[in-house]
Amino acid sequence: MSKTSAPKATPPRMSDVARLAGVSKMTVSRVMAGRSASEATRERVQRAIDELGYVADAAAGALSSGRSSFVAVLVPSLSSSNFSDTVSGLTAVLEPQGLELLIGDTDYFLDREERLVRQMLRHQPRCIALTGAQHTDATRALLQRSGVPVVEMWDLPAEPIDMAVGFSNVSAAREMVRYLADKGHRRIGFLGGAGDLDRRGLDRLKGYQMEMKALGLDRHRVVQLGDSPVTMSHGAPAMAELLERWPDTEAVMCVSDMSAFGAIMECQRRGLSVPRDMAVAGFGNFEVAACCYPAITTISVDAYGIGQRTGEAIVAALAVADGASAQHPVKTRIQYTVVPRESA
Repeated sequence: MSKTSAPKATPPRMSDVARLAGVSKMTVSRVMAGRSASEATRERVQRAIDELGYVADAAAGALSSGRSSFVAVLVPSLSSSNFSDTVSGLTAVLEPQGLELLIGDTDYFLDREERLVRQMLRHQPRCIALTGAQHTDATRALLQRSGVPVVEMWDLPAEPIDMAVGFSNVSAAREMVRYLADKGHRRIGFLGGAGDLDRRGLDRLKGYQMEMKALGLDRHRVVQLGDSPVTMSHGAPAMAELLERWPDTEAVMCVSDMSAFGAIMECQRRGLSVPRDMAVAGFGNFEVAACCYPAITTISVDAYGIGQRTGEAIVAALAVADGASAQHPVKTRIQYTVVPRESA
């Protein structure tokens, strides 16, 4: 005997809800949009929705209303706790507003960012938030022509596309160099990545070089090793190269806490005491900085707060677009602090 498969069930439609509730499709649409309807009608429609398991077609709703409920968010890496914290901060602010995140991972590549921006604009997002201020010319043109609010996160460009929420990596790095110099260190090195994809890392190198020059110190003790993002595995060989080239180095500033952890491990393998023989500082205040022994002196940035402030800027910009407000913030500065610990 041959077996025939049961016909595939089709999802319920708005017309099914209207039929079960005994109302028109327009009434169902009004109820789902939160517009005027009697309490009895609202309850009847909601019971029908629950009974049928009806889920509204968001794409169709966007076509009919000219807007979606999505905010497009681009980050360099979802594996980074800093960027995942930023996404969490965004979610905490936007979700209560009925807005959802459409997230893309650029892997630090500007051409991939451009491709993702093109793709996400097809979904008619209410806003676009992306990390950094460096973009391809095509990406910048797409964003400027998009007609939606744009927020650049983690950096504070002199001329943002629309809005910016962040801080100066250059200034933060200069502050760390001053901290090490105030500790009496003069021969200070820098460990960073070899590629040019991580613009924030390059800004930290720039800040290191600027402050070392301002203090009249040698700013050329620089080792750049490994592609972005720099990980723990980069810190050890970079530290080894620094000691090979400049064995009299007293302190080192690392582009991230991950690199600093690797540098400390290399010092321990060589029998060097941290911080007595070598002071080591990181950047980012990752969990590893507090858990490492010795605990890593670092720059702390409120990654979750960047997400929150970005979410608030988006809400304010959408209020302006809807005519409910007259202005929205252009730049929001996030504070950073040096966190002194045992390593420096």
